Amino acid sequence: MDLGLKGKRALVTGASRGLGYATALALAKEGCKVALNSRDEGKVKAAAEKIKADTGAEVVGLAGDLSEISAIENLVTEAAQALGGLDLLVTNAGGPPPGAFETHDEAAWQKAVDLSLMSHVRLIRAALPHLRESEAASVLTVTSISVKQPVENLILSNSIRAATVGLTKTLAIELGKDGIRFNSILPGWTETERVVELMTARAAANKTTVEEEVAKQSAASPLGRMGRPEEFANAAVFLLSPAASYITGVMLNVDGGMYKGTL
Repeated sequence: MDLGLKGKRALVTGASRGLGYATALALAKEGCKVALNSRDEGKVKAAAEKIKADTGAEVVGLAGDLSEISAIENLVTEAAQALGGLDLLVTNAGGPPPGAFETHDEAAWQKAVDLSLMSHVRLIRAALPHLRESEAASVLTVTSISVKQPVENLILSNSIRAATVGLTKTLAIELGKDGIRFNSILPGWTETERVVELMTARAAANKTTVEEEVAKQSAASPLGRMGRPEEFANAAVFLLSPAASYITGVMLNVDGGMYKGTL
């Protein structure tokens, strides 16, 4: 199937590693021009160069902290200038730290709100003028299966990511008239650096090993394993593409069946 992505211009945030990197790579393979973002300039430049070398696509790495308003505005402007506009936006940010309710103070909650909700709000707001000029505008927010099935010891993520789902669904309704589609992917446990960090924390708390915690979590999937970043990216690229032109307002689980609910 031709996804119709050749020549489309995409900004992917949180993309020096993990799900963001996999999505940027998959978009580049489909012929997109891609701007990657990460807080670490060295890492994002290296990631961009690797994708460029692997795909031959036009790729640029842009540093910027998604918890800072001015950094987001500058990032979107730089991406649009480098690519000649924007058609696709993937709002992805690292998750807040693990911990139970009483382990997080007011500052931790505010930081998590800025990272896991307001970064999406600010990125979309800054990108809207560019997206309105596109004939195939599409936005994908990256959230978590935790918005449907809370994850143990992740009170910040469980609470705040749910607001991003509400944002995404509402924008799909409000801005459909402008031809801009909004969808979200709710990834389950996937083999990323972030998950290794969470499994390490679990192992320390349970006095087990990381391997034991990974095995326990993998058993929750009917497929008996965690996902791979490229499996997430395949779904992301389809939802972003013109091939999915009549799909908007969808919250898609990519979790190997770990979520057991019917809705």
